[in-house]
Amino acid sequence: VALKRMLNFNVPPVKNSTGEPVWKVLIYDRFGQDIISPLLSVKELRDMGITLHLLLHSDRDAIPDVPAVYFVMPTEENIDRMCQDLRNQLYESYYLNFISAISRSKLEDIANAAIGANAVTQVAKVFDQYLNFITLEDDMFVLCNQNKELVSYRAINRPDITDTEMETIMDTIVDSLFCFFVTLGAIPIIRCSRGTAAEMVAVKLDKKLRENLRDARNSLFTGDALGAGQFSFQRPLLVLVDRNIDLATPLHHTWTYQALVHDVLDFHLNRVNLEESAGTESTPAGARPKKKNKKSYDLTTSDKFWQKHKGSPFPEVAESVQQELESYRAQEDEVKRLKSIMGIEGEDEGAISMLSDNTAKLTSAVSSLPELLEKKRLIDLHTNVATAVLEHIKSRKLDVYFEYEEKIMSKSTLDKSLLDMISDPD
Repeated sequence: VALKRMLNFNVPPVKNSTGEPVWKVLIYDRFGQDIISPLLSVKELRDMGITLHLLLHSDRDAIPDVPAVYFVMPTEENIDRMCQDLRNQLYESYYLNFISAISRSKLEDIANAAIGANAVTQVAKVFDQYLNFITLEDDMFVLCNQNKELVSYRAINRPDITDTEMETIMDTIVDSLFCFFVTLGAIPIIRCSRGTAAEMVAVKLDKKLRENLRDARNSLFTGDALGAGQFSFQRPLLVLVDRNIDLATPLHHTWTYQALVHDVLDFHLNRVNLEESAGTESTPAGARPKKKNKKSYDLTTSDKFWQKHKGSPFPEVAESVQQELESYRAQEDEVKRLKSIMGIEGEDEGAISMLSDNTAKLTSAVSSLPELLEKKRLIDLHTNVATAVLEHIKSRKLDVYFEYEEKIMSKSTLDKSLLDMISDPD
């Protein structure tokens, strides 16, 4: 909702407006790209009037009669580039949206550039969007994707980490959490374990929320935020846990479809990238081996099969794909059968009555065609993904691995000692 509002020049989109959308250009940086890509497809962007979407630091041509919506992090080099755009008079008007809050000094830099370029009137709106987090599912968010090595478990627990680096990491995490709660329009009750990094984040976040609430006129949580969060008595509970408390879980590999895709395939921001296996046809001797095609699939909330089966054990998923395929084939055969009846020769009574029955059937079959095609696409997609997972399982004996892992976790007896297994070359 927040993104759509932003793309609509920060005005909530009108439900029943039949008019054409305003055509505009979207300029984002890598951070903005990561936030938008799991949520809005190119088609949805097109529906909202985005004709072009370009990276801020790519070479862009001037399009003088089009408004541009910027969605970027307020970093030094991004600000410099935006000032350069103003000087080059690239677009008709500029809507500047910052992923997290921009500092006063950087705002002044933009203002100076605008005055210098005589483009003050063209900067239509400047907004802090507070959207510095990535939504992967309706109820799952990650804080960052670009430079994610900077805020990782390893980064916090490096032995040679300096205080200033730790502060930076904590500030990054706090900023993202703060953005999340601003977008949610609610002030959380924070709980954390003492004496850990989680406590440090909690204290900083608490301070940031309090500072924001102190100035009642400019608070982000009052007025027309997405929901008037301040006055609702249902405050969400934010539990901050330090990974050190539970180190076993990340070392445990589960046998569900989603976990396997995440563990063995290149799965990133809800998109899985596969290398298509070069077919079985033999290449003639001396010929260059066929180049493997890369394919990418989006596994999003709109994918019904994924929603239904991502938490199922992998063998069940394989069966479900098979069932879906069979039901699809049955429907397809039905359409073919109806087609052949339609080409009836001869005018005998029986055929005529069959025809009138089947006309209704065919009409419904035709209207369900788009649904059938979508079903076919999903079956193909999951057949490919599941096959890729299966190849990994076979080549790496992951089923055996999983079985041993379960046995160790449940403390049941193993047929050979742990050290023997680790030193066993097979």
